[in-house]
Amino acid sequence: MARQNTLFKEAFNRYAAMLTPDEALPSEPEIATRLGISRSTARAILMRLDEVGIISWNKRQKTVLRVVTEEDLFPEAETNSLHDIIERRFMVRILSDEAQPGMQINELELAREIGTSTTSMREFLIRFSRFGLIEKRPNSHWILKGFTREFALELADVREMFELHSAAEFGRLPPDHPAWGDLAATEVEHRDLLAEFDARYRDFSQLDEKFHLLIHRAAHNRFIADFYDVISVVFHYHYQWSKAHARERNFRAIEEHLDYIAALQSRDPTRIEKACRTHLRSARQTLLQSISLGPNSKAANA
Repeated sequence: MARQNTLFKEAFNRYAAMLTPDEALPSEPEIATRLGISRSTARAILMRLDEVGIISWNKRQKTVLRVVTEEDLFPEAETNSLHDIIERRFMVRILSDEAQPGMQINELELAREIGTSTTSMREFLIRFSRFGLIEKRPNSHWILKGFTREFALELADVREMFELHSAAEFGRLPPDHPAWGDLAATEVEHRDLLAEFDARYRDFSQLDEKFHLLIHRAAHNRFIADFYDVISVVFHYHYQWSKAHARERNFRAIEEHLDYIAALQSRDPTRIEKACRTHLRSARQTLLQSISLGPNSKAANA
């Protein structure tokens, strides 16, 4: 229910932002198609628009009465992008205890479970299939090929190539570039987490993703940005498998991040490369350990 509620709020905000006074709205199926959501979610959006007086709804006639204000929208903290919702639910599915190579994934069932349209679900699966974890079969079915050690090694290799390049580019940014301010703010977040580490060490994965994304943006390379989206998802979700020694691992990673940040701030190419390689070596080891443990391992759930 919470997941569907988040999807509804995100879709409501998107659709409300599109409306203009006196506009006649289309049918529920058309709205659902436009937003990439289910018809039931589209109907719920119309009902709320009617309840708060944004539209007049009389049978098939739906007319926008007024401009949407900030107060009409759900707070950003309560919404996630449709892509994020689909991604999170999909990764939970393929990394679950039941997921094994050869397992069938039905895009119709998955879309219904998430509460999104089959079109949005299919677009996500097609995009994700380029990385070899799933394979398309006839009749809206997909096959899970499995996350193997070989796949992990290839993924780590690509990540290292991308990040070494991006880190070097970061060090060459002009002094007035906004990324330096973002880096300083990220350093503060790391130190704040370290100050409350025992209570918050499980929060590290989100900070980790944020930090590395900041570095990759410095490259201004559309291919790196596209591939890093999947790389970060796989690393993030596989870290969740290996709960054993998570505290020690996250503490070491934060220290490595702080060394990495200091190296970037120094703008010294040699120092940047050394800090980057040190951290990526640890990330590779963690990823490989998570595979050897696997979600079914007793150690993974310790």
